[in-house]
Amino acid sequence: MNCPFCRQADSRVVDSRPIDDGSSIRRRRECVTCSRRFTTQETAALSVVKRSGASEPFSREKVAAGVRKACQGRPVNDDDLALLAQRVEEALRATGQAEIETQEVGMAILGPLRELDEVAYLRYASVYRNFNSLDDFEGEIALLRVLPSALENQEAEVFRRSESSSK
Repeated sequence: MNCPFCRQADSRVVDSRPIDDGSSIRRRRECVTCSRRFTTQETAALSVVKRSGASEPFSREKVAAGVRKACQGRPVNDDDLALLAQRVEEALRATGQAEIETQEVGMAILGPLRELDEVAYLRYASVYRNFNSLDDFEGEIALLRVLPSALENQEAEVFRRSESSSK
């Protein structure tokens, strides 16, 4: 790591700490030549491989921007989208792969988006899964009704417990 003050390449690590829930490391370094200290932040690279074969760094902002279109007119704010993008990145990093295909990014978006807003989920899924007919929409709506989200399952369990304890 080059010193930002004297541009020498030799430095030593004085302190290392995990940040951002362990997805990055903050390192305090000291230049061996000028003895000045500086901080670096290191994050494991996560790349997205596009359909064309080109590769680009994963971007939470691109995830949020893509989902924002599906959320237009819905009660979803920027903080919700930032949290969704964070959850998507965490899920992708948990796979242990350094390169992720765009298809996998889209799949990782669907779960958190469904929990956030089912209408936005349906809009996003219709584009992502290339719905071509009303039957495609009806099939997805039927799945939404049959398979409740994890949040609904938790709420139902809390309700059942409160009902059984009140008897």
